[in-house]
Order: sequence, then C-alpha cells, then structure tokens
Amino acid sequence: MDAGYVDEEGFVYIMSRSDDVINVAGHRLSAGALEEVILQHPALADCAVVALEDALKGHVPLALCVLKNRVLKDTDDIVKEIVGHVRNTIGPVAAFKKVFFVQALPKTRSGKIPRSSLANLVSGKPYKITPTIEDPEVFKHIEREMKNAKLA
Repeated sequence: MDAGYVDEEGFVYIMSRSDDVINVAGHRLSAGALEEVILQHPALADCAVVALEDALKGHVPLALCVLKNRVLKDTDDIVKEIVGHVRNTIGPVAAFKKVFFVQALPKTRSGKIPRSSLANLVSGKPYKITPTIEDPEVFKHIEREMKNAKLA
C-alpha cells in the first residue's frame, strides 16, 4: 500500500510505502504512523511497531522501544505517557496499550527494521533472520527478554 495525498488541484503525490499495516478490529493502522507518534516521546531513541495477535481484535499494536542512554524516569510512567499520546493523536481505535522495552532493535545493513520477523517473534511463531541483518544476536536478546516477561 502507498501513502500519499491529493492536492487542491487534483495532483496525486506518493509520499511513501506503508506496507506495514495492522488490522485492529477491522481498522487498518499504519505501523509507521504509530511509530512516528511514539517516537515523539523524549525518552525514546528508537521504536518498531508490530502486530500482536489478539483473540478479540484480531491484532493489536505492540511497540518495541529503545530508551535513550541515561533515562532515569520510571518505565511505567513512560508507557502511560506514550499510550496517552497515541490515544490523543491517533485515537482510541488504535487500541494501543502494549509497550515493551528492549536494548536494541534488529536492523539490516541499510537500516531497515525486519517487522515481519519481529511480528513472528512476538507472536511466538518461527521467524527468519536474513543474511542482511547487522547483528542477529539482537533477535535472541529480544526473544529471551520477552520470555522472561512472559510475552512470548
């Protein structure tokens, strides 16, 4: 799916790809749009939003967030602020409530986050680590942290 807009003269502008769509109770939400809003929090260095399977809504967004160095604020307070900001900016339709803090996010050499692999990981499904991932160990760290938190 492409994201863009039509100007007042009827010209169509394609701004970006928005392949990462999360279907929450029939509402299609862009993972990128959620990430944009979440990353406005001053305590965050990085973020990836993936779909987490949900028995009631089909999927709900889960944010995997990396804190900036030397953040002393309580993570529960940070989660409340992020959830409130998403609710005020995107709306309650996002059903956004789940934030999980990790030390790093997996990225390809070109800087892309492998969201489909992350979505499989958080849902407890087999996931693929492509050869272009800079540090494959990041997946193992996230998986271990999620198991310790009983999320995967």
